[in-house]
Amino acid sequence: MRIIESNSSKIQSQIDHIKQCRAEYDTKEVKYCTFSKDPSKPIPGMTLQESMNLDALTKYMKHLEDKYAEIKQAMLIKYVPAQRKADLDEEMIVLLKRRDVAENLNKKLQFCHQRLQIISQALTSWVKSDMSSPFQDFVEQIQKTKYLQGDQGIVEELMEDDPRRAKEAEIMLHYIERFNELISLGEYEKAACYAANSPRRILRNIGTMNTFKAVGKIRGKPLPLLLFFEALFITSHAFPCPVDAALTLEGIKCGLSEKRLDLVTNWVTQERLTFSEEAGDVICDYGEQDTYNKAKCLALAQIIYSECGLHKKAILCLCKQGQTHSVMEYIQQLKDFTTDDLLQLLMSCPQVELIQCLTKELNEKQPSLSFGLAILHLFSVDMKKVGIKLLQEINKGGIDAVESLMINDSFCSIEKWQEVANICSQNGFDKLSNDITSILRSQAAVTEISEEDDAVNLMEHVFW
Repeated sequence: MRIIESNSSKIQSQIDHIKQCRAEYDTKEVKYCTFSKDPSKPIPGMTLQESMNLDALTKYMKHLEDKYAEIKQAMLIKYVPAQRKADLDEEMIVLLKRRDVAENLNKKLQFCHQRLQIISQALTSWVKSDMSSPFQDFVEQIQKTKYLQGDQGIVEELMEDDPRRAKEAEIMLHYIERFNELISLGEYEKAACYAANSPRRILRNIGTMNTFKAVGKIRGKPLPLLLFFEALFITSHAFPCPVDAALTLEGIKCGLSEKRLDLVTNWVTQERLTFSEEAGDVICDYGEQDTYNKAKCLALAQIIYSECGLHKKAILCLCKQGQTHSVMEYIQQLKDFTTDDLLQLLMSCPQVELIQCLTKELNEKQPSLSFGLAILHLFSVDMKKVGIKLLQEINKGGIDAVESLMINDSFCSIEKWQEVANICSQNGFDKLSNDITSILRSQAAVTEISEEDDAVNLMEHVFW
């Protein structure tokens, strides 16, 4: 009895302890751990017999421990905190400022060296003469030559004996040899960074690009040529001059061929590149193929065209994006955008909304394009459907809207409006045709002319 009671009391105390722990557990926020794999399944890579063998399990555990140590070491070497990048950016800015200061000081020292060389030559000439003339005359005579005009040949001649030249040539030669060594070893990522940071940009050229292009694609690894352009464009801010137009174009082509529109977007918007019309055309063509990213490609091409001063193509990109108001603002900023340019824009992008904005007053200014001329042009270039849509929109507004449109249109003559009325009549818009004709007849000093009266000059009529 005593033994049973003792055991019962122990069990009861254990039950009370479990209840207390469960109550504390319920009051706390519990975070459930989810497993990507079912832990009840066999260990991947091991058979059922091996999973029951202690030696095999020990060996597999040693393999996992080694893999864990390798990953941990890689985390320490390959990855750094984001704050470290900000610190490196600040250090780079400081170093760039120091470089600029050093370059300015170097230019001043070179100029001083040049002046000393000139004075030395003047002194030598004066000593060789009978020294009867003042030394100042010799200096003034040399100053009239090209020595002080910054002639490159003279500067090179003065710097021939500079010992730094031989040392610099030796460093560059070593740099090129190291680059070729990395290429031969297949270290393309290191070689790309090496070339992008080369002194005096000796490896930032088409020749280096052809070296990476000759490597081609490597299965399971990034394209070496793409690695080169990534390193080249990322370091573009570290050099005084931006990446030239030829390399910029090839880099954009390479990024698009690898379907890396994200890289191209970053390069165009963030890096210091030299844009060209061909670069914008390449991105536009890619957008036509990749319809999902067409809007993004048009936006990038519009940036490039604007930088190059190709305003017609930039406006066309805006039209294709449906940004009609931006198109109007762009056109108003351009003074040399003619009516022919507007008509050509309509042929490339025949949008009803765009034509309506171009033919309406904006900020109490005259319309950019004549509605009547636009209608006649659309019907003359086999764009009848767009013209009919415009006529339908005008027909909805009634005769007052038609009269307001005609009065504000100072570019279209009476004869042209009569042609518009004839087109309306031919395409089933009889009411609109009659409205235009009645408005023409109601204007001051406008009379109907018979076909038999050949002596009358139509241009004498004034359309108020």
